[in-house]
This record gives sequence, structure tokens and C-alpha cells, in this order.
Amino acid sequence: MKSLSEIETISKRSTRAIGFSWGIAEEVAKGVRILELFGLPGIKNLNQYYKSKAKVNYENLSTISKVNKSKVNSLCPINLGVSFLDQIKKLEFLNKCTFQKIAYPILFLPFLSRGSEVIGKKILFKFDKNEFLLNFNINISSNFSRNEFPAIAKKTEISFLENQDSFTDVEWRNLYKLSENTFVEETDSLKKGAAGAGLTDND
Repeated sequence: MKSLSEIETISKRSTRAIGFSWGIAEEVAKGVRILELFGLPGIKNLNQYYKSKAKVNYENLSTISKVNKSKVNSLCPINLGVSFLDQIKKLEFLNKCTFQKIAYPILFLPFLSRGSEVIGKKILFKFDKNEFLLNFNINISSNFSRNEFPAIAKKTEISFLENQDSFTDVEWRNLYKLSENTFVEETDSLKKGAAGAGLTDND
């Protein structure tokens, strides 16, 4: 079994070899490492994308808006991912944005995952009937059950989710009240044994 370090190194070198800069190659390598760590086929899809890239002139999107469409071919997931991270602070205020035709959308996922960490919000990524929840670059949860990821996501939607507690105020108050049973009432003996107690000021 290949180590995560090997996966990151080979992904970085192959990305540079295909024509991307070393800086972007490093970003891709981190992303593929994340995918493999979470049990998603990063190496497989990176391979397929680079093979197809020799035949298809995938489009770049430098400025992301609320609605984004490719002109002819599908959007490059790598350049799109880099643009997404560069603009993440502004994009979160859109609340939601859509894209038409993203090539190999699984390669876009790690950029969303890292974006979630940057802004401190969960990001929901949808295409077709598939949903991926990116949780602060800690994990990726999904309803995706098939073995093969699509080569092209025809219509995608990204939502920036506001942080909310998963429990009610009543549940919190009940638990807090229970925790109060651990509070120890301060006594004279505790005061004497506390840090700094009994020290003599010689000044």
C-alpha cells in the first residue's frame, strides 16, 4: 500500500510534468492526498484527467460569480479550484453559486474542503443527485454510493452554510444544569490550599 507521502510526491511531480506550475502542483498534491485519506479515488481520477487533457482544451475560469458557464468545453477542475481558493473570502457572501460543466469534479472537492477551513463554514457541493458536505477540511461526507465518478458534472451548485448548533437551547440548558453537579463549593480549607495561599510578602 502506498503511503500518503508517496501519493503526494508523485501527484506533485506528475502535475508539474503535465504543464502546471510547481505552486499549483503542490496544491493538487495536497488535494489528492486528502481524497485518498478520505477513501476517495484521487489518483485514479487524476490519471484519467491528465490523459483526457492531452485531447481536450479544458477552459479556465479566472473570476467566479454567482452563475458560471463554460463557453465550449468543460471547466478545468484544477484552475477552477485555485480560483475558488483565491476568491473564497468574497464568494462566501454569495451564499450560493452554480457552475455549468466541470470536468472531473472529484478533483475540485479538495479545494472546496480547504475553502471550508479558510472561512470556518461548511460547504455543500451538489451535482446531479450527488451531495458532498465539506467539513472544515476534517472530513468529507457524501451520499455518493457508486464506484465511478462522472468525467463531467453538467450542473453543479455550491452552498455556504451558516454555522448552527445541532442541539436545542433546552437540551443545552439541561446538560449544563447536570454539569453543575461537578462544581465544588469553595471552603476555607480550599482557599488555604489554593495556588499562592500562605505566601508571605516580604517587601
